[in-house]
Amino acid sequence: MSDARRRIVVGPFNRVEGDLEVTLDIDAGRVAAAYVNAPLYRGFEQILAGKDPRDALVIAPRICGICSVSQSMAAAYALADAQRLAMPRNGDLATNLVLAAENVADHFTHFYLFFMPDFARAAYSREPWYADLAQRFTATAGDAPREAIGARAQWLHLMGLLAGKWPHTLGLQPGGSTRPVQAQECLRLLVQIAGFRRFLEQVTFGDRLEAIVALDSAAALSAWAAAAPPHSSDLRRFLAIADALGLEALGRASDRFMSYGSYLIDGQRLFAPGLWHHGPQPLDTALIGEDLSRSWMHGDVARHPSRGVTLPEPDKADAYSWCKAPRLDGAVVEVGALARQVVDGHPLVRDLVATSGGNVRNRVVARLLEVARVVIAMEGWVRGLVPGEPFCHTAVLPDNADGVGLVEAARGSLGHWVSIREGRISNYQIIAPTTWNFSPRDASGVPGALEQALVGAPLRDGETSPLAAQHIVRSFDPCMVCTVH
Repeated sequence: MSDARRRIVVGPFNRVEGDLEVTLDIDAGRVAAAYVNAPLYRGFEQILAGKDPRDALVIAPRICGICSVSQSMAAAYALADAQRLAMPRNGDLATNLVLAAENVADHFTHFYLFFMPDFARAAYSREPWYADLAQRFTATAGDAPREAIGARAQWLHLMGLLAGKWPHTLGLQPGGSTRPVQAQECLRLLVQIAGFRRFLEQVTFGDRLEAIVALDSAAALSAWAAAAPPHSSDLRRFLAIADALGLEALGRASDRFMSYGSYLIDGQRLFAPGLWHHGPQPLDTALIGEDLSRSWMHGDVARHPSRGVTLPEPDKADAYSWCKAPRLDGAVVEVGALARQVVDGHPLVRDLVATSGGNVRNRVVARLLEVARVVIAMEGWVRGLVPGEPFCHTAVLPDNADGVGLVEAARGSLGHWVSIREGRISNYQIIAPTTWNFSPRDASGVPGALEQALVGAPLRDGETSPLAAQHIVRSFDPCMVCTVH
């Protein structure tokens, strides 16, 4: 290729869970095409085959150490579906609290430790905002990482009270939580949540959580940001950088968003399930198919995950990733906090997407908005617990059954599909959020969400590893070990 047209490989990425490599075709200083490779195969589907179905509650969480609760919940829901077992109300509340605690911790960690440190790089040293950002967010040395790590550690004390330990708790079961919460522990939970709320309101947002949740349009967000200087809160710092760098014009994919819905209580979900593409649409999960055309996986027929096959074929021609290519009715979808909030109908996110689509700025804003919404909800869930009432139901596991467990992890839609035959797992298939977002091309040659989002990303003078591309990748908050299970 000429100097104007060339190919570069970006990776491995630091501050990303697992292994990631992105190949970029550059033309005239911009990304013309992207190929995303998840280079490490793990194969939990094969590990689970032949096991006692209850072993999934122990094995599946080991897929990942930072979102193990999400895997636990999906496995528990899949077995509950196979047993036709419903949780008592305390079980719904307690398991929602455990999942929410992990999801909030992941969002918080992503913003402070994974995403914002990229703006403290020397490549931005000539920007007028650089000095403040470098002091605040430089990895390991800035003020923000130190403060955030302390706040996160305090927050995760919730896991000890609710689940015994984190990660890889065994407290989450198909019928609820095996860790009943006592009356005095409810007060301790509220104190822990109040302490984290205080950090968010004083440091992250510089405003009450309710004020953030009440923002209802892009104009309202801009007015809120302009009401105080950028250094008054970390969200305002980010919004100022987003404006300076044009992050609202960076990282747009297909603008087709999917959510399974999240936090079930009394048959209703805090965040609604659905599909959004030029408006709300119903979600039919029977239309999910896993394309293997460009994956190092055996097979050339797209299958629903309930009939899926995960057999490695490392020498497969034209393949370039261990990641499968899940599609919904043959189409690429984006999942994550932005998808959840637009599907649920939050007016701020709906307006941001209507104005500029899915992009780096909007993904980060949606993630922080979700933190505020979930922390408020958690306070209500704790107050709704009734000590002394059941937290878990039990039922006999059938020798032959099928089940599906759909949850929303921090990074998006997570599904577990299990088939039980003669008391053993005959098939177990998993589609993780980053599998949706970081999928390779399918049989029609259509790129996955990240591959689409990277097209058009610019290179600054002298760059060999484009910062714009890194911002786009991080805006999805990838978890590559989940991607390849």
